[in-house]
Amino acid sequence: MTDVWSERAEAFRASPTHKEGPDLDLLVEWCAGDGVQALDVATGGGHVARRLQEAGAEVVSVDPAPGMRPTVVAPAEHLPFLDDSFDVVACRIAAHHFDDVRAAVCEMARVSRDRVVVQDNVFISDDVEQAEKLRDPTHVRCYSEDEWRCFFVDAGLEVVGVRTFERRVEVEPWLARVETPDDDAARVRELLAEHIDDGCITLRSIVLKGQK
Repeated sequence: MTDVWSERAEAFRASPTHKEGPDLDLLVEWCAGDGVQALDVATGGGHVARRLQEAGAEVVSVDPAPGMRPTVVAPAEHLPFLDDSFDVVACRIAAHHFDDVRAAVCEMARVSRDRVVVQDNVFISDDVEQAEKLRDPTHVRCYSEDEWRCFFVDAGLEVVGVRTFERRVEVEPWLARVETPDDDAARVRELLAEHIDDGCITLRSIVLKGQK
């Protein structure tokens, strides 16, 4: 999986979905501040890290794929940092790829001394989940708001902020970004037919802020 993601690095650095949006603005608002020590988990194209640095934070990034150019190469489930190493830990549009999201949230809580902010796509339907896995075999699962709240509480975090967003994503670039094979791409379009409008699919996401 790491090699796959290294190969995708440039595509995710250029992805409009990942580079900008009101969801990213909110995440930065909930995390940033002059001198704040922040950890960006599963940094991907590095957009969270960049925005936090621009907002005055001192940022360390971590990702299992060396091609994403993180400060530290490591998975979210095993963060190589001491307890309470950072003021805030952030993670954006990545957790649906984690093998063990519960363990990852516990690790984020462990290395944070103040708060954890996570954004990810939320569960829509079984058909959408099947389409996501066909599009990209590294997809594990999206979770509901109730499941996310449980992950935070189980990690010892009090949920003090929740916001939801909708993002319209162009289907063809979305498929091309992860090089979905033609046959699988056709099946993805079939599964998502009722969700596609004018060449776009609307994905829902959630941003949660947890306080220690």
